[in-house]
Amino acid sequence: MILRQALQRASEALASHDIEDAPLEAELLLRHALRMSRTGLYAELGQEFPPDKTETFWQLIGRRLAHEPTAYIMERREFFGLDLHVDHRVLIPRPESELLVEKAIELARRPPGSPRRLIADIGTGSGAIAISLALNLPQSKIYATDASAAALEVAAVNCERHKVADRVWLLQGDMLAPLPQPVDLIVANLPYIEEGALGQLSAEIRWFEPMSALAGGADGLESIGRLLAQAGGKLRPQGCLVLEVGRGQAGAVTSLAESHFPHARVGLAPDLSGMERAVIVEV
Repeated sequence: MILRQALQRASEALASHDIEDAPLEAELLLRHALRMSRTGLYAELGQEFPPDKTETFWQLIGRRLAHEPTAYIMERREFFGLDLHVDHRVLIPRPESELLVEKAIELARRPPGSPRRLIADIGTGSGAIAISLALNLPQSKIYATDASAAALEVAAVNCERHKVADRVWLLQGDMLAPLPQPVDLIVANLPYIEEGALGQLSAEIRWFEPMSALAGGADGLESIGRLLAQAGGKLRPQGCLVLEVGRGQAGAVTSLAESHFPHARVGLAPDLSGMERAVIVEV
């Protein structure tokens, strides 16, 4: 069997199991099995499938047919232009969360000449947000907290990979409790899926991703509400918060923020789909 035929068969198998973007997923797994770039693969599509790689490839396809996310199979995910290690210990970083990084960078650089140097990423998981901020704000110090020691192990791998371990301080504990000092900017992508909606999530999410990073309580706002209640004592004067929220939650989170910070300016930022994805609180 030549590579083109294997790619086609894999794509058809994934599509028959309602796997979205089946051709792309098949290509990613084939490249992973062969350790080839996209350019290299398409230059070799007419070649015979290497016999020593055949079993490996179809095992990968089998895992995907069982709904294991491709990011976990490959143990990597791209986020904000970075190649990150991910596995079952952490939530897979989503493109929507890149908006938090963009807004945090804007706030950290304002006003010009007076950058916010102390930043906290709460619920860091893989470290995607903290590392992105460290690379784009080299003068800043980043605290990255997570209740999960296992998640922090993954974050440590990524900090070493991207050479920011000296500026990203990984701290285990609940929410803001581990922070050793008040900070200028708090960024958080906390669990916000409503309890009643958890069963409606895809099999990829329900069966494989850590539920503790998804479940936000009865209304989805349990963790966000606790963070806002704690934030007053952990923000320096004129500090800011950037919070990711789910569909339809922006209004409720805005009200919560205004109740805890009545004199703050609270704004919203949409993601690429137009959904209000980030709540920005400028104290």
